[in-house]
Amino acid sequence: MANIKLFENQNIRTHWDEEKEKWYFSVVDVIAALTGTERPRKYWSDLKSKLKQEGSELSEKIGQLKMQSSDGKFYMTDIADTEQVLRLIQSIPSKKAEPFKMWLARVGNDRIDEIADPEQAIQRALRYYQKMGYSNEWIAQRLKSIEIRKDLTNEWDRVGIKQGLEYALLTDEITRAWSGMKTKDYKKLKGLHKESLRDNMTNAELVLNMLAELSVTEISKKENPVGLKQNMRVANRGGNVARAARLQLESETGNPIVTGRNAKLLKK
Repeated sequence: MANIKLFENQNIRTHWDEEKEKWYFSVVDVIAALTGTERPRKYWSDLKSKLKQEGSELSEKIGQLKMQSSDGKFYMTDIADTEQVLRLIQSIPSKKAEPFKMWLARVGNDRIDEIADPEQAIQRALRYYQKMGYSNEWIAQRLKSIEIRKDLTNEWDRVGIKQGLEYALLTDEITRAWSGMKTKDYKKLKGLHKESLRDNMTNAELVLNMLAELSVTEISKKENPVGLKQNMRVANRGGNVARAARLQLESETGNPIVTGRNAKLLKK
């Protein structure tokens, strides 16, 4: 989900990646906050050239994400995680660096507090979805899906699955098993790019995705799979539980569950 954090009257656009469990920050916003320059993009362009000349790999690790600009439109924006932002700060001579580090620490501390008290994370998500205009019924399903997903990632941690690539591979297998589509194809169907797939699911899609992830969690608890290969089999089996439910529901209603409806249509 994307939102804006405030640092000394500077808007810093941020994005929380649920899969990687990381905060990402708009690089140009960070630079504007630190330097006070009216041309942060030019400053960042010059800094990238300087870093490359010095042999730094920081600029090569910077990713991109569509973020909303002041004109209300979404543009591809350079983003950095907390570690990368701290490295970036070291390359920018600024008296504001220290309070900015403290601000980043507060952002991280908020997340730690949410891990210790999951209700805080739920409340944050609730406020976000209400602000975005989703229906109360949809929000209830989405918040429950967050809880189910957290149970699954806790189980993956228990059996030794590594965050990042292995999480992504298993998630993709679950999605493919129940929906009949790989995650990238599912997102393409809905016209998505970097947006969250779950934030663009209908109630029925959310429920079936939850059933798939809950099934994977329960099967894993029973069988204690070891390694990615065994966990992939469990992911497939759990996904197939939800697939059977999807096919049965489609047979009863005559309507497809997996559709191209996205958040814009859901809010209408």
